[in-house]
Amino acid sequence: MSVEWLVIRGSGVAAFALLSGATIWGLLVSSKLLARIVKAKPLTWFHESLAIGALLATLVHIFVLSVHDFLDFTWVEILVPGASDWRPLPVAFGVMSLYTLVVVIGSFYVKRFIGQKAWRSIHFASFGLFISALLHGMLAGTDTGSPLMLGLYAGSAIVVFALVAQRLVPVATEEPARVDRELSGRDLV
Repeated sequence: MSVEWLVIRGSGVAAFALLSGATIWGLLVSSKLLARIVKAKPLTWFHESLAIGALLATLVHIFVLSVHDFLDFTWVEILVPGASDWRPLPVAFGVMSLYTLVVVIGSFYVKRFIGQKAWRSIHFASFGLFISALLHGMLAGTDTGSPLMLGLYAGSAIVVFALVAQRLVPVATEEPARVDRELSGRDLV
């Protein structure tokens, strides 16, 4: 096994692990589960750092893929979704993950110009990014069958989906609870 192949695999795994960490951390920050433990600024800084780490690992993954001669990817195959002859759909998931990651990370730096609402809309793309990267890794990754990778994929997906569900449940139950509070404070006679 060549050094390049080890770097391709390792950087891909590192990129997914860092992306998973950024997604989970972002959900923890936005759900305010950690708000009483740590101030918001360090939580946000760590979230941003994990995302940047995921991007750097992804760029290493892409660069070494471009110079490795076994799979012989061209830049078009690497940068255009569906252009790859090798596993076109899983590779397209990876390409779209790259572009979405760049946009989401870029939103950290333009938030003050675009406003909270636009920034939040862009950040919702993170859920599609996570799913796309998960599918890319599972379907194109050569280590998918290993117990460690299965644990990483399943474990991160379970945590992400559980945190998303936790965020959605209060939204669904918040409105009736507010109405009940308002009605209980009024005289209905």
